Amino acid sequence: MVLEVSMPEEVFTKTDTNATKRWQHLFNLVRPQHDRAERWLTTLSTISDGSKDKQFMYFLKIAGTSCIPFQVQLDHALSLPVRDGPMEASTAKYIVQQYIAATGGIAALNSVSSMYVVGEVNMVQGQVNEDCQDNAPSTKDGSESGAYMLWQKSPNLWYLELVVSGCRVSAGSDGAVSWSQSSLNPSQSSKGPPRPLRRFFQGLDPRSTANLFLNAVCTGEKIIMNEDCFILKLDTSQDILNAQTKSNMETVHHIIQGYFSQKTGLLIQFEDTKLVKIKSTRKGCDQFVYYETSMESSIEDYRYKDGVGIAHNGKNITSIHRYGQGQKGRWKIEETCTIKEVEFNICGLATDSFLPPPDAKTEE
Repeated sequence: MVLEVSMPEEVFTKTDTNATKRWQHLFNLVRPQHDRAERWLTTLSTISDGSKDKQFMYFLKIAGTSCIPFQVQLDHALSLPVRDGPMEASTAKYIVQQYIAATGGIAALNSVSSMYVVGEVNMVQGQVNEDCQDNAPSTKDGSESGAYMLWQKSPNLWYLELVVSGCRVSAGSDGAVSWSQSSLNPSQSSKGPPRPLRRFFQGLDPRSTANLFLNAVCTGEKIIMNEDCFILKLDTSQDILNAQTKSNMETVHHIIQGYFSQKTGLLIQFEDTKLVKIKSTRKGCDQFVYYETSMESSIEDYRYKDGVGIAHNGKNITSIHRYGQGQKGRWKIEETCTIKEVEFNICGLATDSFLPPPDAKTEE
C-alpha cells in the first residue's frame, strides 16, 4: 500500500541545510524502487512554525521520539544457552527464543541490514484530574492526525521525522550522539548519548527486541488483551542512570517490561516507567520536582515482510505525573499507529544519511 499525498514543500523549505540534503538523499534512495519520493505522509497540513503551543510540542517529543536507556548490540548471538544462570534469567532466554521463532527465525532476522517505515498516527492529549480513579483524561484537547517516516541501519543509527497537525519533530542518532529538535525551535537541538529509539521495540525491529530481552528476567505472568503472557523485566543499572544525570537533574529509576503471549510467542505489550527529579532553580532552595513518565504500548496485527514478522497496528499511552514543591499535575497522550509501508535492506543507505544538526554534534 502506498500513500497518496505529496510530501509538503515546507519540509524542505523550513529545515536547515543538513536536513534538506538528508531528505533529498533518502528520497532518492527510495525513488528507483517504488517512486515514492512524491508520496509520503497522509493527513498532514502544511508545516507552519508556531502553529501549536509549547506544551503540545513537549508531549509530542516525549510520546513520539523517546529512547530506551539500554545499548542493543546486534553482534551478540541470539541463541544464548538457556540453562546458564538463575531460573528467572533462563526462563527469559527461553521465552526470547520462542519470540525469535514466532517473528521469522534467526536467519530471517539476521538478513535485515537496514529498514524504513512509514506510519500514520492519531494523537489525543488530555489532562487527568488528580481525584480520578481510572486515570482517564478529564479534559481532552482534541484529536491530532499525522504521520512519520523512520530510517534505520542499526539500533544506534536511525532517523525519524514526525509531523502531527502542523507540528514537526525530528530525531536521530549517528552512533556517536542522539538528538532531537522541533519546528518551534529548529536552531536548538537536545542531545545525549547514542540510544535506540523506543518505537523500534513496538513491533518494528524483532532482532533488536530479542537482543534487548536476552538480558531480562521473567517475573511472572499476566493476562494482556485476553491472552496469557509471560512478563520479562529489565532494570536500568546504576551506571547507566548516573550517565544520564546532570547538574540539576537525576534519573532515579527506569524500568522496562515486555509481555510475551504464551500462545503465539509474540510481544504484545511493551512498557517502561521513568522517574526523574529536578532541583529547584530558586536560589537557596534544595527541594525537587519529580516527573514520572509511564509509556504503555499495545502491539497488534503482525504481518510477515520478507519472512520477518512486523506489527502493523498499535496503541501507545503516555502518562506524565508531576509532583513536589506543591506542583501537581497529570497528563496523558494516547496515540494510535498504523504502519503503511515497510522496506528492508535499502541499497545505498550510508552513514551520511544520519548526520545530526550542526549544534548537536559532539564536541571535540
